[in-house]
Amino acid sequence: MDLPRSSGVQLHPTSLPGGRLGKEAFAFVDWLSAAGQSWWQMLPLGPPDRFGSPYKSRSAFAASPALLADPAAAVTPDEEEAFRRRHAYWIGDWESFAGGRRALQDQIRFEREWIALRDHAARRGVRLIGDLPIYVAPGSADQLAHPELFARGRVAGVPPDAYARAGQLWGNPLYRWPALQRQGYRWWIERLRRTFELFDLARVDHFRGFVAYWSVSEGAADARGGRWLRGPGRAPFDAARDALGELPLIAEDLGTVTEPVRRLRDALELPGMVVIEWAFGAGRPGSPHRFENHREHSVVYTATHDQDPLAGWWAGLDAATRGRVEDALRARGISDRERHWALIRLAFSSPARVAIVQAQDVLGLGSEARMNLPGRAGGNWRWRLAPGGLTPALARRLRRATEEAGRVAGAV
Repeated sequence: MDLPRSSGVQLHPTSLPGGRLGKEAFAFVDWLSAAGQSWWQMLPLGPPDRFGSPYKSRSAFAASPALLADPAAAVTPDEEEAFRRRHAYWIGDWESFAGGRRALQDQIRFEREWIALRDHAARRGVRLIGDLPIYVAPGSADQLAHPELFARGRVAGVPPDAYARAGQLWGNPLYRWPALQRQGYRWWIERLRRTFELFDLARVDHFRGFVAYWSVSEGAADARGGRWLRGPGRAPFDAARDALGELPLIAEDLGTVTEPVRRLRDALELPGMVVIEWAFGAGRPGSPHRFENHREHSVVYTATHDQDPLAGWWAGLDAATRGRVEDALRARGISDRERHWALIRLAFSSPARVAIVQAQDVLGLGSEARMNLPGRAGGNWRWRLAPGGLTPALARRLRRATEEAGRVAGAV
């Protein structure tokens, strides 16, 4: 996959002023185009859980009806028949789970709105990046329709680390990989097929789980008592490539990344991720996030949705870390009184082929605009863009930074 040197902005549709598709989504595409951006990155589009988390969706295939700009638009019987035919693998399961014909019609409405948005984005030179959670939600339509594919008595999480002393207990059902293998990984193939129908590129969340994953007893109080189990490796990707062709994916290779994880990423020729906010820790010269270790075949992020926007992150830094940031900026000749803009320019100067900033970074917002805190169910996923917040002046400023770094489409 040959990614051009380019950049984009991460903003989930629920963070648009009205929280849905329609005119505001079209206007954001227009703003991205004016700002010289080539990518709009989103979080997962599925129906979220009761706390609003798109990473615990009730379906790995269906889109959230809450995103619809016109939820009352008419749907014809011919459209229903055609949609069922095109999406035969999953739509019946979703209808049974989510309320029959209305659930089907909402997916048709979404498809209409999404095609219109994606066509508009393509005309403006903007492509769409999606996010593919590795796991499904407990009690989801997928688990109920395919119980043979999911383990019993064990759930997902990650082990203790510097950010969570008790680990993170996600609670998602784990896969029975031998059962998936016996079915030729059909479920994964269809899930990726659906993803590529919606997006030009997609981030595979928790990519390291394909090498080894943290398994915790169902009902455990936290993730400390879990254990590592071997994942399927490259087999699901090979099956999908045989069925679908090239896989336009980004490997979210964050967390406990081992040499086997890196080998799998490279064997599949997938770009990995590096994060600017993780580039300045003391005593980790070999960290892939340190600027001097960035690779061209990767995607650099100022931060992920799990982290503070740049302004909030900067405000919380100790003096020693600020000093390392200042040294990195001076080394690259970057001078900007507003540190969030200096850090955007630093990210854009990376050799990584694609650079992604959060919309909150462009706006200079602090910790109050953070999308979510890992390990906390409530109080997340609520941030919304203020109407008119992304101004023409901000588009011009972001475009200048993009041109400076040679990331505008067509730039040499």
